[in-house]
Amino acid sequence: MSPRAAATAAVVAVALAAALGWWLGPAEDVPATASATSAPGPALMAWPPATARAATASLPAASAPRPSAPLSPLGKAERRAQLALWQGRLERAQATLDGYRTSAQYPHESRPIEEHPDQVRPFEPISEERALRMPGGTAPQDVKLLTTQERVFASGTESSRVTVALQSAQGRPLPLRVTRAVIREVTPPGATASTAEFTPDANDAGRAGDARAGDGVISVLVHPAAQGFGGFAGTVRLELLLEHAGQPGFLYFDLVYSPETAAVWLPGVREAASPAGIDFFVKAMVRLPGRYVVSARIDDVQGEPVALASFNAEVGAGEQEFRLPVFGKLLRDTSPAMPLKVRDIEAFLLKPDRFPDRVMLPRHAGVQHTSRVHAIASFSNAEWEGEEKTRYLTELTKDVDEATRQVQRLGP
Repeated sequence: MSPRAAATAAVVAVALAAALGWWLGPAEDVPATASATSAPGPALMAWPPATARAATASLPAASAPRPSAPLSPLGKAERRAQLALWQGRLERAQATLDGYRTSAQYPHESRPIEEHPDQVRPFEPISEERALRMPGGTAPQDVKLLTTQERVFASGTESSRVTVALQSAQGRPLPLRVTRAVIREVTPPGATASTAEFTPDANDAGRAGDARAGDGVISVLVHPAAQGFGGFAGTVRLELLLEHAGQPGFLYFDLVYSPETAAVWLPGVREAASPAGIDFFVKAMVRLPGRYVVSARIDDVQGEPVALASFNAEVGAGEQEFRLPVFGKLLRDTSPAMPLKVRDIEAFLLKPDRFPDRVMLPRHAGVQHTSRVHAIASFSNAEWEGEEKTRYLTELTKDVDEATRQVQRLGP
C-alpha cells in the first residue's frame, strides 16, 4: 500500500471511531450548547460527517441502547418500599378526590341534614349523666346524677333552665338535697369580679322554672339580666353543692352571656322557587351590623328532616332578609314529600377575636313556614359549580396524577 493510501485509510478509521463514540456515548457526555453569542467553530459544524453516518448505518448492533445494570438485593428492596409508599399515597389521594367530588355536589349553605346529626334538634336541652362526688373525691357506684341544661349561649333577656335528679344504678329515683346554690361570674386568674354573687331558687316545688312539683327533679333558673348580670359579658357559672344520704357532691354549669340585642325578628317567611331550588327568606331588624350566621331545618310534610339551610355573610343595620336555600339537586336526590316545613331557626352575630364571640338572636322554635307544593322534577339535577370547587378539584387531581406517575415509574 502506498503512503498516500495508508494515510487515507488512517483518516477513515479515525472518523469511524469518532462517529461510533458520538452515537454510543451517554447523553451527559454531550457538551453543553454554545451560547448565542459564541462564534461557531469547528466543533459546532455538522457532526458526524456524512461519510461517517453512512459508514455507521450498516452497524445495527452497535446502535442498540445499553442495558441498565441489574439492581442489587438492597436496591430492589428500596424500590419495593418506595412503590408501596406511593401506592398508599395514590389510594389516599384518590379517596380524597372522590370524597370531595361527592360532597361538592351541593353548596355549603344547603346540605343534607344527615351530615349534621347534632343540628337536627338544636333546641333540645343538653342531657348528661354524672357522678355524685366532690372535686378530687371518690364517687359511689350505685347512684348517678341526671342533668339537663337548656342552653349554653344566651343574650339579652334570655334564660337557661338547669335540672338535676338522682337515680340508683337500676334507674330508681333517689332523694337529693341542694345544700348551696350560687351564680357568679367567671373571672380570669387574679381579676376581681365586677358583679355580686346571686343565690337562685333551687327547688322541686313547681316554681322558678321547675316544671312539676315533687317529681324528684330539682330545677334552677339562670337568668343573667334579672340576677344582676345585665351589664356583664362573659361566662356566668351556676355552682351546686349536693347531698344524698351523707354523700356530698358538687356540680357546676356555665352559661356564656352577652347583654346586647343584635337584631329582632320580623314576622313572615318568604319563599322563591326556581330550577336551582327553593329559597326561604327570613326577616330581621338588625341593630348591630356585622357577620350573621343563620340556620334552619327543612323537613318534609311528615316531619322527616331533609336539609340544613344556612346563611353566613355580612349585613348592615336596618331591615334585612337572610336567604336560606334548599339546592335543586339536593331536592332531586332526596325526593322529599311536599310541602316542606321550615323550623327551628337559629341565628347569632359573630364577633371574631372576642369573648363572648357571638350575640344570640331569640330562638325561632317550631315550624315557622310551610312551603307551596312543588314538583320535584321542576328542579335541576345539575351539581353545584364554583371557583372554590374548581380550585380544589384541580389541586386534588394533581396529587392523584403525581402519585400515578410515581407508581408507574417504580412498578414492574
